[in-house]
Amino acid sequence: MPGLLLGDVFPDFEAETTYGKIKLHEFLGDSWGILFSHPRDYTPVCTTELGRAARMSSEFSKRNVKMIALSIDCLEDHHGWTKDILAYNCEESSCTSLPFPIIADSKRELAVALGMLDPVEKDQDGLPLTARCVFIIGPDKTLKLSLLYPATTGRNFDEILRVVDSLQLTAGRRLATPADWRPGDCVMVPPSMSEEEAASLFPGGIYTKELPSGKKYLRYTPLEETQQ
Repeated sequence: MPGLLLGDVFPDFEAETTYGKIKLHEFLGDSWGILFSHPRDYTPVCTTELGRAARMSSEFSKRNVKMIALSIDCLEDHHGWTKDILAYNCEESSCTSLPFPIIADSKRELAVALGMLDPVEKDQDGLPLTARCVFIIGPDKTLKLSLLYPATTGRNFDEILRVVDSLQLTAGRRLATPADWRPGDCVMVPPSMSEEEAASLFPGGIYTKELPSGKKYLRYTPLEETQQ
């Protein structure tokens, strides 16, 4: 099955969506982008996911991120399904329309080209469903992150937002974020950076964790002190 590697230019495809025909790169413009796929319309897990994505759309917009979904059904089904998603969503949100388009991929052409098919889950005709893919695309149109969930496991959109924060923070900067990092937490100084350079770049101070090996590679610095 074909796949995309981190750093690859994301394919600039043309597709029919609930917002009309789009060309992906033109749709994204100078923004970051998230393409997330769904196995089928009118399915329970997908409905909760799109509802959650809609509720969080303002947070992604604040970060200059455009979202676009994909499902292997036709536009007519997408529009009908949208009403169910909004009905599910209405108790927790004033959203009256989905704030992102859904791509119609009834022939599975994009699902195949982008390596989205689930090897286990099949539809009533025995054809493979799409897995729950997440592709995060940078303003330079290259793939920055990919996640692949099976059809039976719903995604955590809070984690996707956290990942966006980390990707945007570290883009073009010599620092990294540790496990479970959240905005406002300390960031990490890469081992390749000398003590002298680290001190000049991070005037807020470098905090080193003492380890049994004696190696000083766990180095932290306060986020608010990092140079932009």
